Amino acid sequence: MKISNKSMALGLIMVIAAVPAVADPRESRPNDPTCANGGAPAVLVQVAGLRNGTGQVRVQAYGPGAAKYLKKGAWAGRVDVPLGGRRSLDICLPLPATGQYSVAVRHDANANKKSDWNDGAGFSRNPKLSLLGGRPSFAATAVAVQRGPTRLHVVMNYRSGMSVGPIG
Repeated sequence: MKISNKSMALGLIMVIAAVPAVADPRESRPNDPTCANGGAPAVLVQVAGLRNGTGQVRVQAYGPGAAKYLKKGAWAGRVDVPLGGRRSLDICLPLPATGQYSVAVRHDANANKKSDWNDGAGFSRNPKLSLLGGRPSFAATAVAVQRGPTRLHVVMNYRSGMSVGPIG
């Protein structure tokens, strides 16, 4: 039986399509059980002050240490959670080791995976944010993460005219 190149190529494409893409091991699922189980380094982030319940919230941790703080793709852990109408939520994010971390939270209000003017932002330790002042420093946002969940409360900030702050 002779197999044509066209048939072989089609077969190869079908095999490749059937193999699932390898997920980034730094990404977590919503409702990760690490915080409930304890024992492993993690942050349990209580996100409050969401403008609305649309879109999704992304929580990213940078560290341990300041070397990769807010550098593109250099996060230590990340999770995206659809809001489904919620205006506050608790999010567990497992981390690879104990140490100093900064946690950044973004409300992607239209779930387009881009930062828009109507999206919200917040950081661990809730530093004051500004349109002109740049990003907060690692030192202003760093928290010590040990074994077991480290609890954080992050208040979201939104643009209003030429200022940025919590709503309400």
